[in-house]
Parts: sequence; C-alpha cells; structure tokens
Amino acid sequence: MYILKAEHSFDSAHFLAGYEGKCSNIHGHRWRIEIEVKSNVLIKDGQLSGMVVDFGDLKQAVKRMADEYDHALIIEEGTMREETLGCLLQDAFKIIKVPFRPTAENFAAYFYNRMKADGFDVKRATVYETPANSAAYEESEVN
Repeated sequence: MYILKAEHSFDSAHFLAGYEGKCSNIHGHRWRIEIEVKSNVLIKDGQLSGMVVDFGDLKQAVKRMADEYDHALIIEEGTMREETLGCLLQDAFKIIKVPFRPTAENFAAYFYNRMKADGFDVKRATVYETPANSAAYEESEVN
C-alpha cells in the first residue's frame, strides 16, 4: 500500500466547557494537521502516472482546512453565553462554532471526514495540540 502524508499548522484558541482543570480557560495552541492518504495502486496514465494523487492537490486541501481555523477562537456550540459571544462578534473577533467539543480527538475525526468528503482516500488524520501530543483517527478495517 502506498501512503502519502501532507501537513499544515494553524494557531487558534479554544476552551473545554465543563472540564475541571486548566483547559476550561481560553488558551491557545499551534495545532498541526497531518493527513495520510492511501492507495494499493498508482495512477497508470497521463500527467499523474506513477502517483497516488497530485501532492499539490493534497497539500492545498490540507492548507485550506488549516487556514479556515487560523487565528480564531474555536467554541463548541452552546457553551458560551450569547451576551459574551455577541460582544466578541461585535468587536470583530474571529469565532468559529463547532458542533463538538474542540479536542484533538474530535478534530482528528472531523478533518478525516472533511478530506474524505473532498474525494481523498484517507488512511489517517492526526492532530497535534502540542509538538509532543497528538490524537489520530482512522476508520476501522473490520466492519
């Protein structure tokens, strides 16, 4: 099996509502997304002959996702008072609401599914919350 990997980073803040500890406060990370795609065969003809996918297309897709979240406050829907959220938005802060708790584990599954929806045969998505701590998601080979 052939495996290609592309990665990109973004800086953003988040907090974990309902968590008892430091992460319940707004804090930032340099997140790193790694996406691995797979194939048992290489493309046989044309410009992409001998490739799994065009690395440029893979890198651009990962960068596009990362850029969406760069320099934003990521919040789980329903975890911030509307008055607080309204003030932040009124002051033109970049706020991104997600329908899940913004953990590395949930982001790994989220980015995996986004890349898959974009047509990539994704093997694994890994999200680093710090340089030494990451979470990965891949679908089970067993049904």
